[in-house]
Amino acid sequence: MARKHASQGTPATAALAAAGVPFVAHPYAHDPAAASYGLEAAEVLGVDPERVFKTLMVDVDGRLAVGVVPVSGSLDLKAMAAALGGKKAEMADPAAAQRRTGYVLGGISPLGQRQSSPTVVDESALALETILVSGGRRGLDIELDPAELIRLTAARTARIGTRRD
Repeated sequence: MARKHASQGTPATAALAAAGVPFVAHPYAHDPAAASYGLEAAEVLGVDPERVFKTLMVDVDGRLAVGVVPVSGSLDLKAMAAALGGKKAEMADPAAAQRRTGYVLGGISPLGQRQSSPTVVDESALALETILVSGGRRGLDIELDPAELIRLTAARTARIGTRRD
């Protein structure tokens, strides 16, 4: 996989470059009226939504954590809490998520966050050769090997995603 990151510099792409992890940057023209950042990325980039993953900040028993799930579904909060040994999970306050990660909503990447948080990646990623996650800004996804994402974020894997039908 080629490394394309020079003109797309974000903390996420810098973290990948510093770690020597190959990735492909997929910039696209973000539509501010889009209802879903992740589904917009899948559609504009022509990628199966099962391969595009969204990064969600959650509060698990008073601690912020990161859930990474396919944009084709949603995050199962009970499963997320269980994956981290917690009792209850809820979506994090948007302002707290932005402060913790250093990214804006719709551009939160699991990589290069200002302050790292426990991370869980949906196990469906393991069946894929590459996945796409936010590159650290709206209108930029990065494609990489899911094993590298898991390694760099010290993530656990668990079934935390649910499918929308």
